[in-house]
Amino acid sequence: MVKKKIDENEIITEEISFESKIEEAKKYLDKLIDPEITLSGSVEAYKKGMEEIEIAQKLLDNAKLEYEEIISKDPF
Repeated sequence: MVKKKIDENEIITEEISFESKIEEAKKYLDKLIDPEITLSGSVEAYKKGMEEIEIAQKLLDNAKLEYEEIISKDPF
């Protein structure tokens, strides 16, 4: 979950999921596949796609840590 500040008085909370970040990365991949894309457009799509993947990886790592904590507390 991320909070985005819109202005001095308004904050919007946005749910961020692993799945949504992967979908966003796929959209940037589709842009890279487009034969009409410019060099600068492809560089920008690559950067944004990598940002989405990095966020997804962090979400995955956090889920793994949470899982490991739950398992380590399990008495069975």
